[in-house]
Amino acid sequence: MAKLNVSIGSMELKNPVMTASGTFGYGVEFADFVPLDSLGGIVVKGTTLNPREGNAYPRMAETAQGMLNCVGLQNKGVDYFCEHIYPEIKDIHTNMIVNVSGSSPADYAECAARIDALEHIPAIELNISCPNVKDGGMAFGVTCEGASSVVRAVRKRYHKTLIVKLSPNVTNIADIARAVEAEGADSVSLINTLMGMAIDIERRRPVLSIATGGLSGPAVKPVALRMVWQVAKAVQIPVVGLGGISNAHDAIEFIMAGATAIEIGTQNFVDPSVTVKVIDGINSWLDSHGCSSVDEIIGVIR
Repeated sequence: MAKLNVSIGSMELKNPVMTASGTFGYGVEFADFVPLDSLGGIVVKGTTLNPREGNAYPRMAETAQGMLNCVGLQNKGVDYFCEHIYPEIKDIHTNMIVNVSGSSPADYAECAARIDALEHIPAIELNISCPNVKDGGMAFGVTCEGASSVVRAVRKRYHKTLIVKLSPNVTNIADIARAVEAEGADSVSLINTLMGMAIDIERRRPVLSIATGGLSGPAVKPVALRMVWQVAKAVQIPVVGLGGISNAHDAIEFIMAGATAIEIGTQNFVDPSVTVKVIDGINSWLDSHGCSSVDEIIGVIR
């Protein structure tokens, strides 16, 4: 059996398969479908300093090759997470990673600092790329200056593994990646959703309540793969790849493009056990191709 463990900053993963924020709840919701401790990591849903109601309904729409969402980071805030959610997930034997968002660098930093105090949370994923909120979110992720300002503020107050989630809705994603690396990011994850839209032609109105939303699923995979390949060549820190991964074949493509680890998102809604199938599939492929470790194929595409 091939060696699957990889490292992201100081965080050791038993295998390179993680879940994408917003698609796997807090992990416990999927306990009936997969053994949670078999995963490399679980990125829980987005958390902000203060509670957020999210956007009005409807805020999800199915598309031909994926889905649109404009949930808008609905959550009960970081204090609720620390007091009520953390006790339920702290003993799951995998890396529990919190996705952190905010509307200002100070908000991000304060939220991250409160999570920093939680012993069994080894990393955060800093969401500077959400396209579904009216303030903050993607606004920070579309310029080098904005991205740098958030990472700089968080790095001063957060001392564990810091993963920064990048937006694909930019001119040159490699420039953003280099900017956050320079400010102390331990890793970057990409891509977040692409901006999209659906229209109800009978009602002559957008399907989503705020008109546009984030497109995810198989349709975004070629774009995500290209961006992961570009960023992996541009930075020295590990890259986490995501965007349209539906099976082990997709995951291996991302790893060959330069991803040290991957996240599975939309496909969790289609097949709640997909993560375990991908782990098994990666293992089988490595064995059948004479590879003793997943390290042998990380970034082989130059």
